[in-house]
Amino acid sequence: QVQLVESGGGLVQAGGSLRLSCAASGRTFNSYTMGWFRQAPGKEREFVAAINWSGRITQYADSVKGRFTISRDNAKNTVYLQMNSLKPEDTAVYFCAADDGSRWIATEDENDYDYWGQGTQVTVSS
Repeated sequence: QVQLVESGGGLVQAGGSLRLSCAASGRTFNSYTMGWFRQAPGKEREFVAAINWSGRITQYADSVKGRFTISRDNAKNTVYLQMNSLKPEDTAVYFCAADDGSRWIATEDENDYDYWGQGTQVTVSS
């Protein structure tokens, strides 16, 4: 069992930056692929970014490429999402997720993820 706790959300103006963190419990963090997803009001949850166990393989949604960066620190059991040049359309609840079935790839399929955090709100004002 893995518990995930997100932090770092908040209110920011368009063009600003935020860094989200996701702290994971357990001693096998480096065996998981980690992902970030988001859900805006009235919309389905969507993929944002993913990173494999080593950090060498990452994947991003087209809407965030060049603006967001996912990274991880296995010594701290933490995955990060650096968000720059934020837009009002980035407003959503952001969720961290762990996939313990495919550590070698950075999957964007939410059905592959086994554990989810409670989410952190990000609001970007225009």
